[in-house]
Amino acid sequence: MPVNADDNSLWIRRYHPRPDATVRLVCLPHAGGSASFYFPVSRSMPDFAEVLCVQYPGRQDRRTEPLIDNIPGLADKVYAALLPWADRPLALFGHSMGASLAFEVARRFEQEKGITMAALFASGRRAPSAHRHETVHLRDDDGLIAEVKSLSGTDTQLLGDEEVLRMILPSIRADYRAAETYAYEPGEPLRCPVLGLVGDDDPKVTVDEAAAWERHTEGPFSLRVFPGGHFYLAQHQGEVIKAMADALR
Repeated sequence: MPVNADDNSLWIRRYHPRPDATVRLVCLPHAGGSASFYFPVSRSMPDFAEVLCVQYPGRQDRRTEPLIDNIPGLADKVYAALLPWADRPLALFGHSMGASLAFEVARRFEQEKGITMAALFASGRRAPSAHRHETVHLRDDDGLIAEVKSLSGTDTQLLGDEEVLRMILPSIRADYRAAETYAYEPGEPLRCPVLGLVGDDDPKVTVDEAAAWERHTEGPFSLRVFPGGHFYLAQHQGEVIKAMADALR
């Protein structure tokens, strides 16, 4: 599934180009999130790692594009967009829905190209095999907004702006649908190292559900538990970046 240069620039944001980097860290946003969420990560990673931030369709400068409301379809597109960047080792970091997406992208690289990721960082998300029945995407607008506010994943001041709401609610709903309807298909485990990261008070994933990522790789696995909820990484950004840099170094 080739992509042209224009398509690639839509999907991949390279805020701080580092042509001499020895590894590229690809950051995949959470439900309702955008590439700019990872700007601080791009700015703060050591020079040996270049950060690529993925921008999903249907938000910010891509808001007029059709939404993709399922993980396999989104993974196909992200995989195709990343192929031109695979001339050096790639690592994947995904938070929440982004972690499920990262897993499927890593699978595609292994199955289609025989390329093993340098690492998979799975943040704030249960393992693919740890299923929960969730229906937030079926709620009305008020119910969806209440969920997002409870997780502190979107600026609550923005959620009070009617114009902004009209722009972001469709993408949030599509992402929740993708995350909640994702069904893991059993297959060969990954070969790459996996680092699970989770908040100890996250209502969306328990520590045991995060630890279950170990079942999905033949490579080394470790788990870091931080104080905090679903967006623990907002309070522990420096520690999360250091953990990834140490793993990639």
